[in-house]
Amino acid sequence: MSSRRRELHQATVDGILGPSGALSAVLEGYEHRPAQLDMARAVALALETKTPLLAEAGTGTGKTLAYLVPAALSGQRVVVSTATRTLQDQVFTKDIPLLRDVVGLPFTAALLKGRSNYLCAQRFEAFDQSPSFATPEDAARWEDFRRWAHSTETGDRVETSVPETWSGWPLVTTTSDACLGGKCPLYESCFVTRGRRAAADVDVIVVNHALFFSDLALRARGGEEPLGILPPYDAVVFDEAHALEDVATEYFGVSVSSGRLTGLAQDLLGVLPVTDGRASHLAALSVTLRSRSDALFRELSLHLSQGPLFDEGGGRRGGADTTLSEALLDALRPSAAAVLETLAALAALVADDDPDVGALHRRAVDSAAALEHVLQADDAGQVYWAEAKGRGLALRAAPIDVGESLARFLYEETKTVVFTSATLTSPTGRAHKSFDFVARRFGLSPQATATVSVDSPFDYETQAALYVPRHLPEPNAEGFTLEFSREVLRLIRLTGGRAFVLCTSLRHLDEVYTLVSPHVAVPVLKQGEAPRGALLERFKQQPSVLFASHSFWEGVDVPGDALSLVVMDKVPFSPPGEPLQAARIEAVREAGGNPFDEYQVPRAALTLRQGFGRLIRTRSDRGIVALGDARVLTKRYGRALLDSLPPARRFTRLADVRAWWAPASP
Repeated sequence: MSSRRRELHQATVDGILGPSGALSAVLEGYEHRPAQLDMARAVALALETKTPLLAEAGTGTGKTLAYLVPAALSGQRVVVSTATRTLQDQVFTKDIPLLRDVVGLPFTAALLKGRSNYLCAQRFEAFDQSPSFATPEDAARWEDFRRWAHSTETGDRVETSVPETWSGWPLVTTTSDACLGGKCPLYESCFVTRGRRAAADVDVIVVNHALFFSDLALRARGGEEPLGILPPYDAVVFDEAHALEDVATEYFGVSVSSGRLTGLAQDLLGVLPVTDGRASHLAALSVTLRSRSDALFRELSLHLSQGPLFDEGGGRRGGADTTLSEALLDALRPSAAAVLETLAALAALVADDDPDVGALHRRAVDSAAALEHVLQADDAGQVYWAEAKGRGLALRAAPIDVGESLARFLYEETKTVVFTSATLTSPTGRAHKSFDFVARRFGLSPQATATVSVDSPFDYETQAALYVPRHLPEPNAEGFTLEFSREVLRLIRLTGGRAFVLCTSLRHLDEVYTLVSPHVAVPVLKQGEAPRGALLERFKQQPSVLFASHSFWEGVDVPGDALSLVVMDKVPFSPPGEPLQAARIEAVREAGGNPFDEYQVPRAALTLRQGFGRLIRTRSDRGIVALGDARVLTKRYGRALLDSLPPARRFTRLADVRAWWAPASP
């Protein structure tokens, strides 16, 4: 037995996380968490017996160490996948060093992100010859960035001080589409190459869900990624697993957008010197591809102009989707055939193994394959739709049931898969919660999957109040937005701001913001005005009110007094008319189930619990969660939704909330 194996064999989960364990000896003020130890034991057993595990751990449990400790002790190569890069960085820069360097656990770890997070040495060298920026402010950051670029060991953007909106970053990084791979003259010194090689020899690899499913989707399609992404692994831990189905849907599906084709057309220009005979051909193909792509999506717009993608005034509704009917696909096929012809010509002109233009070949082939897949629309297990996002349009396809893909492409190769989150159980209609909903969504057999649920250490009955104003009209009733906005203003004045106002749609967000913001005495922030990280920093600096939609319902951590009020407008039911949701609802119905009880309510409950979870982040936090949807007090499903939430004090009158809040007031 090697020395490392001997050390791991002698260490135990209890010996690290127990009341007198190694962690207690090195952390000042350490407080033993029995729930954390219970979860860690369950993860250790799953790794030992090679079985899947669903682990729900309430906020404040310390779930990161609860899975990292058994992973480090297992002697297996374990991939840890998080929903956000922020948590990914926290795991790698805070939690792993604690266990490895402070506690002394003998294991190695590596951090991997997508290419666009790393400096591309080749593009940096080319840009450095003649740097050009969108604004003088962006140009002023170049010298500091340049010094970092020459000294960094990782090339990870997180090390820099440049803002998310800095115009220089896209010019010095690359994507999988544009990367030259092994044909790049700087391939050996590439930060991505070095990072992936280092990951091949470590025990714990920290990635995010997007990178993990990018790798899995490549293997699912039967293609071989010449650059590789992840080395072979024995087990996977998905942190923030409640977000998994949406990410898997994205990567197991395909999309061809107006932006994707326009970007490819643009990149054909200037990629070769004018002395290269192919340069003029690429320029001609650029013009043709742009023209034919515009024609395709103009045709799509014309056929949808009276449909759900457009409002009464003919303006496009951001984020609206519509299913692609056979009649619409027939109408699109002639213009799509012209696009496919151009992509085929491009692929024939530039070789895959050409160091200068090989990436263009791969992009043309991939775009053509995606477009052909959508046009065929012959897989009953997928849904096909058109999507409007911003000012662009896209043709998309995705699996109705990602669980089937996970079962086929992940579980067959990897027996130990741990899913953990603060929200994995959902109401069953029998006054208790169950893992069955997420187990089925993830393609697991509820009977053959281990589960563990540990409660939060927070005292929600003392720390939190849940307020559902009984007097408000139902969300679909005339006057709801006005009455809800008045209630929001009253609550903001009660807490002095320090509030998130979370809406279930961008349109309702705009309406509530317009009504409330002029009357608020503290700074008012709105989703979209700045990157999410910048908005959160501003929010924490002084008492403020942040109006936001889906991107702030989860994955946002504001501990302390900065956040004392979370207001949610409605129960977050997914729009049943969206093509993907409609297909999943129909699949439940065809299987003989009740889609509302078995899909829509459990899914809404998970999102509602995530929104509630923004409030109480530490033992000293105190605050109010308000839900403006009185249906939870009157409808059959309301009790199940309320019972799925933490056991906060519950009120239906603002006067009672004022009395409860009074002890916390200055």
